[in-house]
Amino acid sequence: MQFGRTDIELLNGIDFKLPAEPAFNKAVLPGARAEKPLFWLGASGWNHKELYPKGTREKDYLAQYGREFNSVELNATHYKIYPPETIRKWAEKTAGRSFRYCPKMPQSISHYSNLVNTGKDTAAFLEGVSAFGDQLGAIFLQLGEHFGPERKSHLFNYLASLPTDLSFFVEVRHPEWFSDPHNSRELYTTLRQLGIGLVLTDTAGRRDCAHMHLPVPKAFIRFVGNSLHPTDYVRADDWVNRLHFWIENGLQEIYFFMHMHAEIAVPEMSIYLSSKLEAASGIKIIRPSLYRDNTLF
Repeated sequence: MQFGRTDIELLNGIDFKLPAEPAFNKAVLPGARAEKPLFWLGASGWNHKELYPKGTREKDYLAQYGREFNSVELNATHYKIYPPETIRKWAEKTAGRSFRYCPKMPQSISHYSNLVNTGKDTAAFLEGVSAFGDQLGAIFLQLGEHFGPERKSHLFNYLASLPTDLSFFVEVRHPEWFSDPHNSRELYTTLRQLGIGLVLTDTAGRRDCAHMHLPVPKAFIRFVGNSLHPTDYVRADDWVNRLHFWIENGLQEIYFFMHMHAEIAVPEMSIYLSSKLEAASGIKIIRPSLYRDNTLF
C-alpha cells in the first residue's frame, strides 16, 4: 500500500503511539469480554509470489495461503466485478477451513460514481461475493483522498441502502473527516446508527487515519508496516495492548491485515503480533507457523 508511505529515514521521528481510547467506544463496547472473540489475520492478497517457496505454482497460491492465514483482504474485487462462478472457485480452495474473504467494493462505486446511481453495480458485486457463503467476511468500501465531508449525504445515503445482514466497513481518507471535530462526530455517530464499521488504517504518513473509533463492536485494521523496520515492532506492541483492552471490554471480532512494502516481511510481523496477542488475551489465533526466510511453505 502506497497510502501514507514515508521515507525510511524519517520513520524514527514519527510518533507512532496510538491515540488515547475515545470515550465514544464506551457506548459501543459492553465492558465485559465476549464469549468467543474472533481474530482474522491476513495479508493484502494471496498472489504475492515472494511469499512462497521457489517453484510453487501460481494455481496453488491460494490453497497454500489458506493453510497459513485465516483471512485475506481481497483487492481484486476493487478493479473488477466477478461473477459467482469465479468466486466459488476461490472459495473451493479454502473449503473446510475457518477462513474469511474480505472483498473491497468496486472502484466503479467508490471512486467513479460519487456513490450516486450505483444500484446496478452494487447488486452485481453483492451477487458475486455472496458465492463465498459462510466464508464471506467483512466487506469494505474504500473512499479516495478527494472524497470529503462535503459529500457526506452521498456517503450516508449509500451506506443506508446496503443490506443489513452483511458486515460492512468504510475507509475514509480525506483529512477533513478527522481534522474537523464536527465532521468526525457526525461520521462516527451515523455509522453507529447504521451498524457499519470504520476502517482503522495505521500508516506512517497519515496518523489521523488511526482514529481508534469503533462504531460497531468489531475492528477492521490495515497495518501498513515498513518491511520490519524497528518501528514496526514498537507499533505492533502498541496494537497488542489496545486489542487486548478491546477484547476484555467486549470486542467481538477483529480483522487484522498486514501490509508491507516488501511482502516478504508479512509472515514475520504476523507471527510477532499474533503470538503476543494470543499470550496476552488467551484467544487462539491461526497464523503462519512454518516459514523459512519469511516464505510460507
